[in-house]
Amino acid sequence: MSFIKFVFSKAFLIQLAIALVVFCVLLFLVMQWLDYSTNHDQKIEVPNLSKLTLDQVDELLEEADLRREVNDSANYNPDYPKYSVIEQSPKAGDFVKENRMIYLTLNPSGYAKAEIPEYNGRSRRQIEPTLLALGFQIGSITYKPSFAKDAVLELRHKGAAVKKGDELMKTSVIDLVLGDGKESYNDVTSDDNSSEGSESTETATETSDDLEL
Repeated sequence: MSFIKFVFSKAFLIQLAIALVVFCVLLFLVMQWLDYSTNHDQKIEVPNLSKLTLDQVDELLEEADLRREVNDSANYNPDYPKYSVIEQSPKAGDFVKENRMIYLTLNPSGYAKAEIPEYNGRSRRQIEPTLLALGFQIGSITYKPSFAKDAVLELRHKGAAVKKGDELMKTSVIDLVLGDGKESYNDVTSDDNSSEGSESTETATETSDDLEL
């Protein structure tokens, strides 16, 4: 009975009220601190950084209280200025919190280089896919006398012959010089035999003249 009387006593009720007020005040302060420390409900729109240089990017991100980090360079894209932003994450228009890191991919200064592959003894059918896979472009196709039809005799770039191991920028145009298949082995042999016959005739004539003398 004495406990029940104490619970409903004026002194206990006053202490209980004070405790509830203190609890509510502490809870309010804790919530305010959490809101401040976690930037609750704070949203910053990520700006569009495409085609901007790093100096321009830094100015925009500083104004927006954001940070940046360069991830890597992509394959060269001629539609973007050199060393400009080609990709970003998060994307432009996304909403993030203050001090968020924006990851960037930059456009390199130019195309990478690739080596000219071995082409001796290869056909047009074999070398064209190889050149395209390396990033080159196929230019003009010309023919020279050769018994091997469509065999690759030369590779040229801007009129100059290139050989295996030479390095050219990707997207360079490679011209192919192929065999026309019109010169047969028999023709070559006949020409050689004719030459040998002519030499024999000339030798015989010279010998006959020597005998007459």
